[in-house]
Amino acid sequence: MHVPNKAQFYEAMLRDDLSSFIQRTFATVDPGAQYLHNWHVDLIAEYLKACTDRDIKRLIINIPPRYLKSIAVSVAWPAWVLGHAPSSKFLASSYSDKLALKHSVDCRLVVQSAWYRRVFPCVGLVKDQNEKSRFVTTARGHRIATSTGGTATGEGGDFLIVDDPHNPRQAESPTEREKALEWFDQTFYSRLNDKKNGVIVVVMQRLHEKDLSGHLLAQGGWEHVKIPAIAESRTMIDFGRIRKTRSPGELLHPEREGKPEIAKTQTALGTYGFSGQYQQEPVPAEGGMIKKPWVHRYKTPPAHPVRIVQSWDTAYKSAQLNDPSVCTTWAETQLAYYLLEVWRDRVEYPRLKSAVKSLAEKWHPNAILIEDKASGQSLIQELKASTPLPIIAITPEQDKLTRMSAQSAQFEAGKVFIPDSAAWLLDFEKELFTFPLAEHDDQIDSTSQFLGWVSNQQQSYGYSPVKGDGHRFKRQGAW
Repeated sequence: MHVPNKAQFYEAMLRDDLSSFIQRTFATVDPGAQYLHNWHVDLIAEYLKACTDRDIKRLIINIPPRYLKSIAVSVAWPAWVLGHAPSSKFLASSYSDKLALKHSVDCRLVVQSAWYRRVFPCVGLVKDQNEKSRFVTTARGHRIATSTGGTATGEGGDFLIVDDPHNPRQAESPTEREKALEWFDQTFYSRLNDKKNGVIVVVMQRLHEKDLSGHLLAQGGWEHVKIPAIAESRTMIDFGRIRKTRSPGELLHPEREGKPEIAKTQTALGTYGFSGQYQQEPVPAEGGMIKKPWVHRYKTPPAHPVRIVQSWDTAYKSAQLNDPSVCTTWAETQLAYYLLEVWRDRVEYPRLKSAVKSLAEKWHPNAILIEDKASGQSLIQELKASTPLPIIAITPEQDKLTRMSAQSAQFEAGKVFIPDSAAWLLDFEKELFTFPLAEHDDQIDSTSQFLGWVSNQQQSYGYSPVKGDGHRFKRQGAW
């Protein structure tokens, strides 16, 4: 009677148990890191095995970032399935070519490893079809990588994987989200070889209520595994071999990310970001992005600010239906930002240029930010050529909603102060607290432009990015 030794027993365990295989995969693709096992890895493995057996054909897994979702779903699972059925075909995608390629290379590294060949000796790769983005087995199975928006022309799969379809920085953009949803509906979904028995797995952190997970859950017919970082209520988990009860407030993996680390993440992301990315409960974006309790008040502005900054959002036209042009003036200290004044009016270009000069003379700013588009382009060129004003051109890189969402944590952290009273305060508050449902968003644009610029300055230079901070420019000659 043959008695298997420890090595043979371990290899048999890797063949039979996907969770153990995931752990071995982790050691292969990230050999310098310490693996800390947790029950959620076992749960994901159980669901993936159910997909392998076609007991589940449509699966969504929502889990916080950096909890082994990609190693489990995009790297280990395809390698494990190919080990059992080398003719299986996988088509896997991520939001960028670079990320999709990394997952593909990691999976190929596993399949070509010595330990994998011992566990699955029947799997071999075709030499002339062994590439970073695509590898083919001798049984004509494959794993092909693509990206959100990619065509994958002529390619198909028995298993389709969507791993993080949205770039977290672009998920707030309606245009970018719609592109991802349309790509999934019109292109990627059609790549199933067998529409009845094919399997699709979507694994991602929630980024918006109308992201791909929200889009698919609204349609129905998807098995949904929701794993928040902090249990919000008593939760019973009973699937496959997993029996787990989470108590309210219980952390997902305290050995890896405990209360201090979670608290830092909450502060960094703000409620809006943390609720989606870590709790898998995206806060609806319709109104109320900035909460009233987050905004502090002041009676007297700081006497010695680090600098004064003016932020301009200029309108295309002066018509009554268009957004007005806006200038917000800010005092920056080492701990907070104080809104000193809001100038807002619908004016033609000559009066707009005069307003920039007069407000600069009033406040003597260290920097004047002007959005480099529409009338702002001419304004920047003329003022730089004819005045000593410290003009800085700002090129907007994302849409309005995304830019303000990125700065919401500044408000929540209590860094933004507005005065107790001012003639312009009521209009500013109305727009701030109802964004993005407000009729106009010009004051929001000016505000997010300032907060984004000053944050970048502090990250790059510390609190003294401007030469001679505290010394504001003096008027030189006629403007």
